[in-house]
Amino acid sequence: MTPGGRVAIAGGTMQPQSMFSSRTPLVAGLLLLVASLSLASLLIGPAPLSPALAVKALVSDQGGASIVVREIRLPRTLLALLIGWIFGLTGAGLQGLLRNPLADTAVFGAPQAAAFGAVLVLYSGLVGALSWALPFAAIVGALLSIALVVLVAGRRATVVVLVLSGLAVGGLAGAGTSLAISLSPNPFAVTEIVFWLLGSLEDRSRTHVVLALPFILIASGLVLAAAPGLRALALGEETARSLGTDVTRLRLLIVAGAAIGTGASVAVAGTIGFIGLVAPHLVRPFVGYDPARTLVPAGLVGAALLLAADCAVRLIPSGTEVKIGVLTAILGVPFFLWVIARRKAELLETPA
Repeated sequence: MTPGGRVAIAGGTMQPQSMFSSRTPLVAGLLLLVASLSLASLLIGPAPLSPALAVKALVSDQGGASIVVREIRLPRTLLALLIGWIFGLTGAGLQGLLRNPLADTAVFGAPQAAAFGAVLVLYSGLVGALSWALPFAAIVGALLSIALVVLVAGRRATVVVLVLSGLAVGGLAGAGTSLAISLSPNPFAVTEIVFWLLGSLEDRSRTHVVLALPFILIASGLVLAAAPGLRALALGEETARSLGTDVTRLRLLIVAGAAIGTGASVAVAGTIGFIGLVAPHLVRPFVGYDPARTLVPAGLVGAALLLAADCAVRLIPSGTEVKIGVLTAILGVPFFLWVIARRKAELLETPA
């Protein structure tokens, strides 16, 4: 406990509840931002539409405009919103669970492992690209990845051990994916999978939304259910146990939620990284360092970031559309390095 009644935790101090008694203005502002970006996503494309026409095409028959909005741009917008939301939410949950500001599914190698699970069942011929088995395979891959990193790194691991463990698991999954691709006798399938692994929301349909939606809803419920436990855990594991928090259950909720959300997202959009790392850092100045209060705003920021990135890839002049996974990596890696440089001394300390 620090002077002034603040509680010291990894990554900063948790401000008194009265200072952050309401997130309503922040959440309302983020909802407005997400709605605005969603509308922009419906407008932007090879055939630009006015806001009025896009809304009309969405709710009534406007000929070709309705086909463009409902069949092409709406599924893409919904997927960007859902995937960005779950990445931001699970990123905040993992950072709160491990009390480490660099925790994220991408750091754990989960997207690579999810991709390996999906590619494995695709190349085995067991399922098709739109089969329900695909997200299940991706979820299993992500779950194994996160569980392995947590097991190897341990609950008292420094960020160095955490990152190295994640790099090892991600590298192994990436090597497995490369092996599966190199052994494929079909070069056209190889080309399709390579572009899919780069991460993209291009040419997604309602079927992809239907595949991802139930898993993302389940993952969201699991992480949000862990919110009270995360607040107690911020005071230390022993204190959390003394307050009646089931720490084992808390870990299972966060890890399962992160794996299910990551697996479902990778199954329909490929590998998209760093949203879950960036989003929690952007909201903490507004909500303090209480991990429970970071969850929903981080999810909304994640949705806004991915919607903005998806709009950007359609505006970048190029012969073919830039893959959104490439863009998020280009922006996310410098942010990752900036966080390390800015908090180097703190990150190298072993959590209490």
